[in-house]
Amino acid sequence: MKTIISRQKIRSPFVAKVEELSGQNLLACYQCGKCSAGCPAISQMDLPPNQVIRYAQLGLKDELINSNTMWICASCLTCNVRCPKGINIAEVMEALRQVLLRQRKDHVDINKLSTKEKSELPPIALVGNFRKTTS
Repeated sequence: MKTIISRQKIRSPFVAKVEELSGQNLLACYQCGKCSAGCPAISQMDLPPNQVIRYAQLGLKDELINSNTMWICASCLTCNVRCPKGINIAEVMEALRQVLLRQRKDHVDINKLSTKEKSELPPIALVGNFRKTTS
């Protein structure tokens, strides 16, 4: 699949919304990878946290929407502590979840899951689902 990066994507409303909701400057990240190196959930993620930031920097919304990383993130804040630039990556993950939930795009339909499936889900996915269905 060919990915096109353009000025329009980098300055898109999507990037602006993620920065607004998270309160973070995405361009401050220089991809050192310390957030990913310390993430306890990285083995379950399809994109490491630093790549989520890179995709968000570049306005690659479709790629992020199809990623499971923001749903796997446990918001343990390890990435925040490790970031030498002081970027609160957990807040960026939450902002991405909020953007998707506000568009009613999520990976969980709680009513269609068995008890076993619910017990295997990352807790943050359930929290996100409850936010979506109560707002």
